[in-house]
Amino acid sequence: MTTSASHEPVIIEAALNGATPKARNPNVPRTPSEIAADAVQCLGAGAAIIHNHNDDAVLGGTSVHDPAAYLNAWRRILSERPDAILYPTMGSGGPHVTIEQRYAHIEALAAEGVLGLALVDPGSANVGGPDAEGLPPAVDSVYQNTYRDARYMFTACERLTMGMSISIFEPGFLRVVLAYHAAGRLPAGAFVKLYFGADPLLFGLPPTKPALEAYLEMLKGTGLPWLVSALGGDVVECGLARLALECGGHVQVGLEPYAGERAPTNVQLVREASVIAAQVGRPIATPADARRIIGIPTRR
Repeated sequence: MTTSASHEPVIIEAALNGATPKARNPNVPRTPSEIAADAVQCLGAGAAIIHNHNDDAVLGGTSVHDPAAYLNAWRRILSERPDAILYPTMGSGGPHVTIEQRYAHIEALAAEGVLGLALVDPGSANVGGPDAEGLPPAVDSVYQNTYRDARYMFTACERLTMGMSISIFEPGFLRVVLAYHAAGRLPAGAFVKLYFGADPLLFGLPPTKPALEAYLEMLKGTGLPWLVSALGGDVVECGLARLALECGGHVQVGLEPYAGERAPTNVQLVREASVIAAQVGRPIATPADARRIIGIPTRR
């Protein structure tokens, strides 16, 4: 892999919580007030993008998310940092719910003028880790997004004039994105998120140099901005963050993807990513820089 770090600023995204409980790390923000306070600190430490979950289930449940909890936290964040780029999560598809229902909170947040990036999850995956025997557990847990769902999301982003956080959990997800790109149908403002699965997770490519090279070969010539994240691991400690930044990419950190022996704060993880950026000779992106790099369109 050629390591030719650009001088383009590094976008640091802070994924604040995900499904991480306080029992695992007491520093994880769960309430709207905790999320708002943590986000403002992360933005001050160098993050340009903030991603958070609430208590709505991603797997199981109704998969219909309430925008109210996001609004509660985000209005506090934007009152202090009106430049912040904020985006939520989304529940899984399945026979119990339509994509229109699953995506309703995205559209509501866009209508309120607080949404920084919309979502596109262009594929399905079995998500989880092994059971006590080291085997895939006997569960029917799938994060489902059909081709129809993906088309709805891409079309909604174009209609809403929103940039997109595009999740790539498996290589097939990226092939869907590249099909839209090749056809000239990928809306403006696409930001590709390469999610690697650290041990012992049973999905995604591992957070290694050959795995990153495989994704970069697929992205070659597209000009699409991208970041890396190590789900269930430490993207800085494993070396993936440095590899990505040396190749002109960006990075996601935070207590959603992080797993390790430490109990860090989100701010600490943002600062660790900033150190890596300095070591490879790249400045830290402001939210304005991130909007330019991603090509987030100005909303009508």
